[in-house]
Amino acid sequence: MPVVTELDLYAVDLPFRTAFRHAAAARRVSGSLFLRVRLDGGGEGWGECLPRPYVSGERREDTFRLLRDVILPALVGLEFPSFGDVISFLEKCDGKAPPDWVRPETPQSSAWCSVDLALIDAFGKALGDAARVGATAHGVSSGDRLERTRYSGVVSADHGWRFVSTLLKMRLYRFPHVKVKVDREGAARAARVARSVLGRRVDLRVDANMAWEVEQALSLIGDLRAMGIEWFEAPIAGDDHAGLARLVRESSAGIMVDEGLTDRDSLQNLIRHGACNGVNVRISKCGGLVAAHARCLQALDADLTLQVGCQVGESSLLSAAHVTLLSALAPLTPGVRYAEGCFGRHLLREDPVSPALQFGYAGRPPVRPSGPGLVVRLDQDVLERWMVDEAHVS
Repeated sequence: MPVVTELDLYAVDLPFRTAFRHAAAARRVSGSLFLRVRLDGGGEGWGECLPRPYVSGERREDTFRLLRDVILPALVGLEFPSFGDVISFLEKCDGKAPPDWVRPETPQSSAWCSVDLALIDAFGKALGDAARVGATAHGVSSGDRLERTRYSGVVSADHGWRFVSTLLKMRLYRFPHVKVKVDREGAARAARVARSVLGRRVDLRVDANMAWEVEQALSLIGDLRAMGIEWFEAPIAGDDHAGLARLVRESSAGIMVDEGLTDRDSLQNLIRHGACNGVNVRISKCGGLVAAHARCLQALDADLTLQVGCQVGESSLLSAAHVTLLSALAPLTPGVRYAEGCFGRHLLREDPVSPALQFGYAGRPPVRPSGPGLVVRLDQDVLERWMVDEAHVS
């Protein structure tokens, strides 16, 4: 029976090819945490997360300490007789550490994502099981190409020629749908430029990253709908349930919540208040693959439109989990409306993971190889090249 014996935690700043900007932040590096779990038989597995204070309330340095000092010591000696027992444990945790390890109200969903993925990867390899979540019982294997799925292009909040140049690339790459990040000011101008460059056939939506106030949002949504834009992500603060509910009632537009959703309770609060008609589920912010799958099912059960997104700067390790999640959801109706992720070296100057899993022409998804665990390998030399801190627990 495999047993966890050692854990290594790395804080890593993978550099981007170009800066990525939106209303809440501007980034040139990933700000990642990578976790390696080692088992007594010599096997190992890897996890990854990207803590963001404006998303899940977690700063990377706090997440590093929580993992190093509390969660990882509690993992030492953990054992599972079967891969099903691993999934059952993670389902019970539901995106957070057991409450006798960490108080449930402590921001931790990003931290737990690294644990979730590392356990799935390590025990999957040791026990000969592919990464999976419940819906894969419908018959979609990890090696399948998601023929009907297309990834969205995402355009950083920018101005002038750089903005137009990025839009032209999106058009040439024939993305069927594109999301444009917008600031507090200039959203209508950016949307007009985007629509002009991309044409009328592209499904265009905007993401304000909580930059607007309610009255401003109502006015802008009306203007932007006249340009054929129907979905508005994070228009105002994610915890302003009354304001979001008002946007849903008075705009008749698609209001998608991102930063206001991290766990089961936050999603249930959004549903109860009628505060959205769509949600963006991201594996890193929702506590890992198993919990993200549960949030997707919870959203679909409430008749919400579903977007499966990503944190900016994810490596192909999280992309492997992303494709696994999409595969699990593919048989469901209505299923996933939009997918964002698998950027790989489209964004990262170096991806420490092989094989590289990134979208192709027209947003076609990568083929995830079949095999046990997450079916990817980490190049530790690349991690160490961009590492800013590390810890060992045994």
